[in-house]
Amino acid sequence: MLVTIDFETFYSKDVGFKKQTTEEYINDPQFHVIGMGIKINDGETRWVSGDDAVRRELVRIDWSTSAVLAHNTLFDGAILSWRFGVVPAFYFDTLCMARAIHGVDAGGSLAALATRYGIGQKGDEVVNALGKRLCDFDEESLARYGEYCINDVELTYKLFHKLAAGLPESELDLVDMTLRMYTQPVFQINEQLLLDRLKAKAEEKRALLGTLTDVLECTEEELSKNLSSNRKFADVLQRFGVPAPMKTSPTTGKDTYAFAKNDEEFIALQEHEDFAVQQLCAARLGTKSTLEESRIQRFIDVGRRNGGKIPVPLKYYGAHTGRWAGSDAINFQNLPSRDKTKKALKNAIAAPDGHVVINCDSSQIEARVLAWLAGQNDVVGQFARGEDVYSIFASKVYGFEVSKAHPTQRFVGKTCVLGLGYGTGAKKLRHTLATQPPGADVSDDEAQRMVELYRTNNSKITDLWSDCGVALRSIMGWDKKSVRTYLGEQDCVIIERKGVRLPNGLHIHYPDLQERDRQLIYKSRKGVIPIWGGGVTENVVQALARIIVGEQMRWISREFRVALTVHDSAVLVVPKCDLDAAKEYIELCMSTPPSWAAGLPVACELTYAETYGEC
Repeated sequence: MLVTIDFETFYSKDVGFKKQTTEEYINDPQFHVIGMGIKINDGETRWVSGDDAVRRELVRIDWSTSAVLAHNTLFDGAILSWRFGVVPAFYFDTLCMARAIHGVDAGGSLAALATRYGIGQKGDEVVNALGKRLCDFDEESLARYGEYCINDVELTYKLFHKLAAGLPESELDLVDMTLRMYTQPVFQINEQLLLDRLKAKAEEKRALLGTLTDVLECTEEELSKNLSSNRKFADVLQRFGVPAPMKTSPTTGKDTYAFAKNDEEFIALQEHEDFAVQQLCAARLGTKSTLEESRIQRFIDVGRRNGGKIPVPLKYYGAHTGRWAGSDAINFQNLPSRDKTKKALKNAIAAPDGHVVINCDSSQIEARVLAWLAGQNDVVGQFARGEDVYSIFASKVYGFEVSKAHPTQRFVGKTCVLGLGYGTGAKKLRHTLATQPPGADVSDDEAQRMVELYRTNNSKITDLWSDCGVALRSIMGWDKKSVRTYLGEQDCVIIERKGVRLPNGLHIHYPDLQERDRQLIYKSRKGVIPIWGGGVTENVVQALARIIVGEQMRWISREFRVALTVHDSAVLVVPKCDLDAAKEYIELCMSTPPSWAAGLPVACELTYAETYGEC
């Protein structure tokens, strides 16, 4: 049975999505349900108002055999689970479905999608409900609100049937899996560990602020003002042994400092292993807390609101390549893991009593997929034989046999294999080697030599960059004479009018692809994005890796529930009594490629412990 629902809930200037995360909103003391629109299969949509009436309606349904459908099921599904104790057999979500079909840059609101598909028009009665509790509605205004809600349910139902034909069953399974991570949390939070970490950070900060103000010869209140200058901030970073991150200015085309709050390398500095660097960034941004401190406090607050558990909010198809992304102001995709002290967040995520956390990571999945797709068979063979590909390339760089006993040299080999496969140049390679632990300082000439060595030894991969560049122009100039063609040496990726067609039938989209100043660009929600063959190669490889890991998680979920996915790993919570069986089954799944990827050597690394951080 398909149950389509839409909740209308109290919201005000201070309570609601504009000021709160989904989790904060639903758990706010002022939150309450005004009413619910509900449609059973293709029957008439009805409006029921108030908690008691909604509860009576919900208990009539056998949820063990029923699926729930909503637009933004993260919200409606969480209300069902957290407020009414309802767990359906399956979750559908038209917002997730539309994101996968049309890409992350297409409008995903119910209003925009209703217009796109010509199925009706979303109303605006919700604006009249600002600040109104259920008791504030008179009979007439409540009836109008009900009509508005009924219309939303009808639009969602119609939209679902439009979208369902374009989304494979495998992706619907992943939507359901993702929503369960949030609506039915299993991880416990170790609050005391986080409190201890906050206390230690406060002590560090008191000592550090004195050092920073002495260095800059200013008061604590003047600190952020003194660091507002790009040059002064770069100089101070240098005093702490950190090179200033750089980027190419989109307006001048020249190198400039990457100090904007949205610059990826500046964001990374906010979680640098040196607390002094974290505090410098916080001072630069004018915030009282570092990013780490804010995240720790958020985890504490979420745990307290949810009985010691932490819902995992992931955005299905959150990235251009289909990968999951962080959501709800808790980004599980980039929790600190290198520094022992900063691992407090991961260490605080624990299995409940009698259970264990299993983390299974797909080993070098991108490097494997890249070599396989390009037909770089010598590298594919190295992976298939279980050889250390990073050490093999490092040996070519240094002229002697490198192994794991040479951590710095192997690090260089690993960085080259993972970075140069997408066309990274010598300048960026040198910067990455210098700034990523354990770090390696190489000259410009040496970095250039590594780039040329990689390209010479991986000619099939460089050929793939060229093929991807040709594919971009084919998409941009698609006409009646254009012919769909395979990309790479495997029959799984197709170039067609919509973009790059993936093995699951979905596409990598390049909206409004055009040439400007001899550079191909496309539009995204982040603005204009330059794109070339190496960039398309990276997009395709990451998309294929995501599909592979997603398919493997589907296999795993037939026996054990996946509680989290981070990049190319699956994280589970299983009973200790099932540990041996779970390990064997999970490793089998994560070591098996999908049917469309015959000949791709995949492998995995599995660890387990009582906390996420320990495994």
